[in-house]
Amino acid sequence: MSVTVRVPAKVNVQLAVGAARPDGFHDLANVFLAVGLHDEVTVTPADELRITCEGPDAAQVPLDRTNLAARAAIALAERHGLDPAVHLHIAKDIPVAGGMAGGSADGAGALLACDALWGTGASRAELLDICAELGSDVPFSLVGGAALGTGRGEKLRTLEVGGSFAWVFAVAERGLSTPAVFREFDRLTEGLDVPAPVASEQLLDALAGGDPDALAAAVSNDLQPAALSLFPELSDTLAAGSAAGALAGLVSGSGPTTAFLARDAGAATKIADALRASGTCRTVRTASGPVPGATVIGP
Repeated sequence: MSVTVRVPAKVNVQLAVGAARPDGFHDLANVFLAVGLHDEVTVTPADELRITCEGPDAAQVPLDRTNLAARAAIALAERHGLDPAVHLHIAKDIPVAGGMAGGSADGAGALLACDALWGTGASRAELLDICAELGSDVPFSLVGGAALGTGRGEKLRTLEVGGSFAWVFAVAERGLSTPAVFREFDRLTEGLDVPAPVASEQLLDALAGGDPDALAAAVSNDLQPAALSLFPELSDTLAAGSAAGALAGLVSGSGPTTAFLARDAGAATKIADALRASGTCRTVRTASGPVPGATVIGP
């Protein structure tokens, strides 16, 4: 028997970042939108815990117990007195190290798949608690849709969205480390008064109204200056997307994937073609959102 779970990527339409806390984390106001690029995690009983991976950039995915999918299986097994002896197979389609929560998606997917395989009957609250232990973005990967994340991003409030938004994602030639981007944020803001992060009411209203023009006027990412400092070439990608007609462009999360909001699917296709021709990125993907979170799709 095996269980397969499909889990989406995310884009941060707002990422407001507070000053570093004593524990090293940062308070966030993080508005997540799940988009239709998915990884699939298949869990099968095995003699011991092992991980395999296929798909774009699979060679960059760790296949040991540092992988969030493995950590999720171990965490659930420990809570229920089980041996995490499973084969976790990850079919990657979310860009690796791209600021789109691919690793977090795999963690949430493995957690839901192991829960179904083992019949642990974990409550939604327990699953979310384990997700929060695994990482700040993992709870949203389980929930999907649209949500405001506070704390370090793990405390979620579901948001209403009045329609579907079309996106273009330009995948960079190399990755960026999330901890490195936060360290650069701390360096750039050293000695400054960093305000407490607050969700933009203008942005929340734009999501609720399904209005791409209003959303374009409100998107923001406080980590973007740090990402651009570490990866200056991303400025060329942002300029190319803007020139191609994107309503807005920003670095997705900690980067280096850049996200472009399009008026509709047709406009997204034109922007994607222009970005491919620009030579400023490695590959380009289109997707729309919101979409559901981690979902069991079959044995």
